[in-house]
Amino acid sequence: MALETMTWRGELPGALEIIDQRRLPAEREFLRLEAVQPAWDAIKTLAVRGAPAIGCAAAYGVVLGAQTQIEGDVAQAAEQARAAADHLATSRPTAVNLFWALDRMRQAIEREAGQANDAKAFTAALLSEARAIQAEDLEMCRTMGRHGAKLFPENARVLTHCNAGGLATAGYGTALGCIYAAAESGRGVSVISCETRPLLQGARLTTFELTENGVDVTLISDGMSGFAMQRGMIDAVVVGADRIARNGDVANKIGTYTHAVLAKQHGIPFYVAAPFTTFDLALASGKEIPIEERDASELREFNGRQIAPDAAGVWNPAFDVTPAELITAIVTDRGVIQPVDEEHVRALIEPAS
Repeated sequence: MALETMTWRGELPGALEIIDQRRLPAEREFLRLEAVQPAWDAIKTLAVRGAPAIGCAAAYGVVLGAQTQIEGDVAQAAEQARAAADHLATSRPTAVNLFWALDRMRQAIEREAGQANDAKAFTAALLSEARAIQAEDLEMCRTMGRHGAKLFPENARVLTHCNAGGLATAGYGTALGCIYAAAESGRGVSVISCETRPLLQGARLTTFELTENGVDVTLISDGMSGFAMQRGMIDAVVVGADRIARNGDVANKIGTYTHAVLAKQHGIPFYVAAPFTTFDLALASGKEIPIEERDASELREFNGRQIAPDAAGVWNPAFDVTPAELITAIVTDRGVIQPVDEEHVRALIEPAS
């Protein structure tokens, strides 16, 4: 990625700097987050988005909480860090990476609270943990990309939905990571990106990323994917994920299920790319995944203008669930799950959880 999704600026006290994804591609504006509430707001309003990225941002948000008591004692800093973790957990409900990262930070809080000599040392240890989460995510994405690239044929034409690239992660991507790795390996790849209504993450973010990185991309509306498949324009589909149940059902951006059904109809492989942190083995199936419902204004308005009457009802789920039987394979940092079922998910993911 030419642009970093997020960077910790300064030492302690410091600030989390993120690129404001709400303003891309027209404006490249960075937000400086110096407190927990602005970090919560950034996650809730999609200034930072994508399951791995919000996990990383939340980890840094815990540091923001702890550093408010950097001149106090360890107990005070730990109390603020715990409060920050609890508050950040209320920002968005579907992406399990958020909760995984916060649980890891909670473990660090309890471990370091008993070891640190002062609040500054305690907070520095939490900052190191947050940085480790970010670095590990980047490495997982690169490993995932290498696994996924091998699944594409030479000169593959790949459809993707929403944004599962460097902007949605620590900086390489899950679904787009597979595409980047294919391009880097010389296999040849071009992309068809669905616009992803209602917030246009595909149009605004995926096409932005791919053009910035020199990958050929064509933008279509969400409703065009079936016709593109019928016309023989697509060799494979690859998407990211926000939560994966232990039977392999996948929650991802609304519209993903439709593309999966169409791919099945046309005999096109449908791949999901996600790190082990996106799996939730506590959930038996996708029916148990909590689905975020967002404000009606996202559908009633477009580019600041109202396009539907207030009297019209609105249903605005942010995600849908694609059943495992529609998924050809799930690409992870631990390897490729194929076929996609509970047995194979457990075999690959359970030892890493």
